[in-house]
Amino acid sequence: MEIQVVSGASGQADAQTSGANLLAAQQRLRALVLDTVGSPHSRRNYGKALDDLFAFSAGRPLTRELLLEYRASIDHLAASTINVRLSAIRKLVGEAGRLGLVGVEEAANLTDIPNIRQKGTRLGNWLTREQAKDLLAVPDCSSLKGKRDYVILALLVGCALRRTELAELEVSTIQLRENRWVLADLEGKGRRIRTVAVPLWVKQGINAWMTAAKIEEGRLLRSIAKGGRVGASLSDWAVWSVVEQSARQIGIERFGAHDLRRTCAKLCRKSGGDLEQIKFLLGHSSIQTTERYLGSEQDLAIAVNDSLGL
Repeated sequence: MEIQVVSGASGQADAQTSGANLLAAQQRLRALVLDTVGSPHSRRNYGKALDDLFAFSAGRPLTRELLLEYRASIDHLAASTINVRLSAIRKLVGEAGRLGLVGVEEAANLTDIPNIRQKGTRLGNWLTREQAKDLLAVPDCSSLKGKRDYVILALLVGCALRRTELAELEVSTIQLRENRWVLADLEGKGRRIRTVAVPLWVKQGINAWMTAAKIEEGRLLRSIAKGGRVGASLSDWAVWSVVEQSARQIGIERFGAHDLRRTCAKLCRKSGGDLEQIKFLLGHSSIQTTERYLGSEQDLAIAVNDSLGL
C-alpha cells in the first residue's frame, strides 16, 4: 500500500514515495486505527489484519481490485475472521480520509467490499457437569500456582466471565450485596455494566488464593515467578493458557476460556435457570443473543432425530 494509492483519485501523494516514507505512513495510519478501538483483543486483531494487508499489497496501489484480491486470498478463514479484517480496512480508509489522503468517492469505492454473510448458529464447545468437576480438580491447590489456577477456572465456569474481564478483575470489584458476594459493576464488552453473583465455592477459592498470595488490593490475578514471587498482573493470554492446558489434562483438545463461559450458561439453563437471568449473567444486550449463544432451539441431549424408528 502506498500513500498515493490511498489518495489515488485526488493525486495528492507522490507516486515515487520512498520505502521509508511508505513504511512510516503505514505505521501512522495503523496507529490511528488502533487508537479508535477500545478492546485490547480487538486491537490485536485489527493490528494483525492491517499488517497482513500491508504485506499482501507489497507497495502496490490500494484499489478496489486489490482489496477484492486480498479478500479472495483469505477465503479459507472463518467468516467472522474475514469480517474483522474487512472492518479494520474500512477504519484504515476512514482515517486516511480524515487526513485528506483519499477523496470521498474513492473512500466509498474502497470500503464497499461486502462482509461474508454467516448463516446458522456456531455450535461452540462446552463441558458437561462431570467434565467441569474434573477440570476444577486439575490444579494442585496445595501450591500457590494451583490456588491461582483454580480461581481462574472457577471464575470462568462459575461466573461466565470473559478472559479479558477476568485478567483485569480488581479486588475492589468483589463486594457484598444483599448478603452475598458479587462482582459489582463489572464493565464488559461494549462497555456494558453488569453485576455478577459469586457462588460460595468460587469465593472460597478466591479467599484461599488471596491469603496465600497476600493480596489485599489491585488485580486479583497475578503472575507467579519461578521463585514464588507474585507479580502485579496477569495477561488474558495467560488465562487462556491455563484453561487450554487444564482441559488437555482431562483429555479435551482445542478448548479455550470462552468455552467455559458457554459451559456456565449451558449448565445454568439445564439447571432450570431463567433465560433473562442468564442474559444478565452473560452481559448480553438482548434475549435473542442469549438464545443464539445457548443454541436454545436445538436440544442435543434429546434430539428430534433420535426417534426415527429406523
